Amino acid sequence: MTTFPEDIYTEPTADTDTLANLGPLAPMAGIWIGERGMDVNPKADGPERQAFIEHVELQPIDAQPNGPQLFYGLRYHTRIHKPGEVETFHDQVGYWLWEPATGTVIQTLTIPRGQTAMAVGKAAPDAKRFRLRAERGSTTNGISSNPFLEHAFRTESYEIEVTINDDGSWSYEQETMLVIPDRSEPFAHTDRNTLRRIGEPTPNPTAQAEAAA
Repeated sequence: MTTFPEDIYTEPTADTDTLANLGPLAPMAGIWIGERGMDVNPKADGPERQAFIEHVELQPIDAQPNGPQLFYGLRYHTRIHKPGEVETFHDQVGYWLWEPATGTVIQTLTIPRGQTAMAVGKAAPDAKRFRLRAERGSTTNGISSNPFLEHAFRTESYEIEVTINDDGSWSYEQETMLVIPDRSEPFAHTDRNTLRRIGEPTPNPTAQAEAAA
């Protein structure tokens, strides 16, 4: 059971340098490309394996308090396309958040198909691997979908495992469990990729202002 302080209003003093306070998320800050992605998704005649190229930007934001609670985080944008094509077939935005006081990692995600989710997990500040999960129906790590998706491709759960690699890259494997009307069993929609850095992160606004002063 989570214990919260009686004083739910007083905010802590935050460090102005987000990049120095991201815990396990610190190695993910920056601009990235992944050229060996693989997506396994449902089609009428069976699973389809689709290679993809992924562009990801993760930029630090100023610290975010909720009364005594304090998050440091990265705002991200992911764009995915098929090799040799320009058209984006998956676009995703959200935040990766780290709460040092509890060792909690959160990923929020929104895609322009009318779906949003929040996945939550625990990690040590220096963790090289961590897993987050969202579940349909939860009020704390839930999934919300538009009516068609809820009918035709109902998302029961979403899990992502991130691995920080020794060469400076990072990888993920994710599994989204879908309930589809014409299938007798849930379908495991999977994605995986390894991202290599092509650009450094831009310091958060307050850190930039202090550096310029």
